[in-house]
Amino acid sequence: MSLRIALLGLLSVSGPASGYDLTKRFETSLAHVWQAGHSQIYPELGKMAADGLITVEAEGARGRKIYTITPDGRNELHRWLTEYTPTTAPRSEIALQAFLTPLLDAAEAVALVERMKANFESRLQELLAVRGLGKEPGYGRYALDLGIRQARMAAGWAADTIADLRKSAPPDADAGHATRAPETPETREPSESRESRRNRESPAPSDRRESGGKTAAAEAE
Repeated sequence: MSLRIALLGLLSVSGPASGYDLTKRFETSLAHVWQAGHSQIYPELGKMAADGLITVEAEGARGRKIYTITPDGRNELHRWLTEYTPTTAPRSEIALQAFLTPLLDAAEAVALVERMKANFESRLQELLAVRGLGKEPGYGRYALDLGIRQARMAAGWAADTIADLRKSAPPDADAGHATRAPETPETREPSESRESRRNRESPAPSDRRESGGKTAAAEAE
């Protein structure tokens, strides 16, 4: 239904157009809020003509058809805008990844959200560029503003999430320790052997006193 309404909207705003023209207009306007390619647009135009929402105003060479909206089509567009409540059922791959982010270790989680942040920022710059051109049609102005606000908010969420992930990450057990060669059975010395060697190399207290006494006597002579 949304693709049908989008095509009715384009025909209502821009006037009669061929399937090719509608596809090009879609790419430069509605594609920012609703994705659809020619493989979807052309079959839908045929269904809309069969339902009396549009009619073929003219047909040119190689079967090129020029479509125009009918009164029934305008009524359907008006009814959708004034009576239909868009679905709010959540279905977001980004939100799903955010939900499952804790399954990753800290470094992987940060890398994931950094990719999200880069995509949000790229989207924001794209929309700001469209606004900077000053050529957006009046009917697309509010949608463009909504998209800019959403992209800016999403980029801010990503920055806050990255900061939280880094703050919550467990410290590296090896961080801050000097690098040293690991001990091997050949280089590891038993503690008892080290203690015995120190005892052998250090003279007993009585020996130190005796040695000190001899030195003093020798100096007195």
